[in-house]
Amino acid sequence: MFLTIFTNFVAQTHLLTFLNFNSMNKSELIAAMALKAGLTKVQAKNALEALMDSSKEALKKGEKIALIGFGTFSVASRKARTGHNPATGKSIKIPAKKVVKFKPGSAFAKMK
Repeated sequence: MFLTIFTNFVAQTHLLTFLNFNSMNKSELIAAMALKAGLTKVQAKNALEALMDSSKEALKKGEKIALIGFGTFSVASRKARTGHNPATGKSIKIPAKKVVKFKPGSAFAKMK
């Protein structure tokens, strides 16, 4: 889940405009990180995986991850609710769950 949010967020950065991407997968992100930081792709992959692993662990504990200028990741609780199966039209119960939220930082407030 974190990877999806992180990848979607990175897909909106200036880096993508510079590299002329419309979206970015994990291997493209690793290549862009390596290029920008002067790292090998292996080093960039290790750095990204360390970031993701550390972030997952912190979020599982309910901690916030605040990266000044970049944004804040946090965990929110969704209440149980009733939904509808679009195929059958029947009501279904959707259980409560925890989800990861991302609030963009100031660096992304001015993006258009």
